[in-house]
Amino acid sequence: MNRRQMIGSAAGVAAAVAAGMPTSNAFAASGSLKLKGNIHHSVSQWCYGNIPLDDFAKACAEMGLESVELLWEKDWATVKKYGLKCAVGYATDYGIPKGFNRISNHEKLIADFERMIPIAAEAGIPNLICFSGNREGQDDNVGMVNCAIGLRKLMPLAEKHGVTIIIELLNSYGHADYQCDKTAWGVALCEMVGSERLKLLYDIYHMQIMEGNIVDTIRKNSKYIGHVHTGGVPGRHELDDTQELHYPAIMRALVEVGYKGFVGQEFVPTQVDKLDSLRKSVLICDV
Repeated sequence: MNRRQMIGSAAGVAAAVAAGMPTSNAFAASGSLKLKGNIHHSVSQWCYGNIPLDDFAKACAEMGLESVELLWEKDWATVKKYGLKCAVGYATDYGIPKGFNRISNHEKLIADFERMIPIAAEAGIPNLICFSGNREGQDDNVGMVNCAIGLRKLMPLAEKHGVTIIIELLNSYGHADYQCDKTAWGVALCEMVGSERLKLLYDIYHMQIMEGNIVDTIRKNSKYIGHVHTGGVPGRHELDDTQELHYPAIMRALVEVGYKGFVGQEFVPTQVDKLDSLRKSVLICDV
């Protein structure tokens, strides 16, 4: 099951060494990781949907992660039980194609977010995710203005409660016709709204597909980035040497620009041991 559906309802040791990636000696016997503390590690639950959330949260806590994300309100208490945060919560059951770029969607979206923002603040949820929606023939400038009209109405409440609304950048091939598919479009929207409580969810996997130039984009636009997602390209699988991105360099760029948000692992594991896949990818990103 992929995230779109949910919203709507190794390389060997020798290869890892050659690629400069962590090997198994970085793992303690208990499964905990020796993390450096420069990156706030999170993981998207939907990628591990066949693992009961209780078991998954427990394993993530034992690894040393700080968050399990992309959860509905009913699941926030489960991860909190294991000392974890939920870095990104859902506020509405409107999915990816149906977003703020249509005025006709605003009544429900605004009502859903206005209800959820105080609840998220009380629960310690720092971010709520939103989407532009699909173009469906709409001009990109019109869509941006419509998004700004709706999101501006949420900013006073978001500012009052200290909750950030993050709009996700997605590739418009896999998510066919999605409007917020370029960093420049997302940055222009943030500037138009003009609030520190609207940021971008910078999804590295999606933006590598759409525009590449990841490190330079991060350096130039870091003040607009509120959350980061990972994923190997092509295929959205492990961050190992089977894919084209060099994640240690990307993570170092985030540290260099002073990024303090979370990095959420959002790849779909191919290994039988999915948790081992997660451990390895977290270590690759731990710079």
